[in-house]
Amino acid sequence: MFFWFLALSFVLVALVFDSPALDYRTVMLGSVLPMAEQLADGPWALHTLLAPLVVLAAVMLVTRGRRLARRRWLGLPIGLLLYLVLDGAWLRTGLFWWPVFGVDAASGELPEFKPLATLITLELIGLAVAAWAVRRFGLADRERLRLLCTQGRLDRSQMGRGRPRRPQRS
Repeated sequence: MFFWFLALSFVLVALVFDSPALDYRTVMLGSVLPMAEQLADGPWALHTLLAPLVVLAAVMLVTRGRRLARRRWLGLPIGLLLYLVLDGAWLRTGLFWWPVFGVDAASGELPEFKPLATLITLELIGLAVAAWAVRRFGLADRERLRLLCTQGRLDRSQMGRGRPRRPQRS
């Protein structure tokens, strides 16, 4: 479920935060990073609520006084949290709340490996959301796509469309 996580994390954060300056690359990285636990016979730490909280605390401490670096790296814990939501990892309470209910990590297969039909359906939804995002954020334009790929940002003119703007204060 690669595209499911990438596309939905990107779109959800772009629509909710409505920030052209957030680094969406780190959001997307965070949203697929827990899948790497399959190499370590996971699931483990990245499938818990503790991991994004620790990463968030680290980002806040390490980037104190450096606003631009903080803006770039805040996407990582946001992506990790979105992974937990989009995967339904929170349904496995023993793993999700580790170590609250004990230090033994829950074992078993990773939550994202579901029946093949579900996997294919979610990937197709992810691809459809990605196609919608290309249109919505004007990513068919080379300059806008370059901005996203090289700096992780969206073109400011593409943000907040379809939503009424706040009136300017006089």
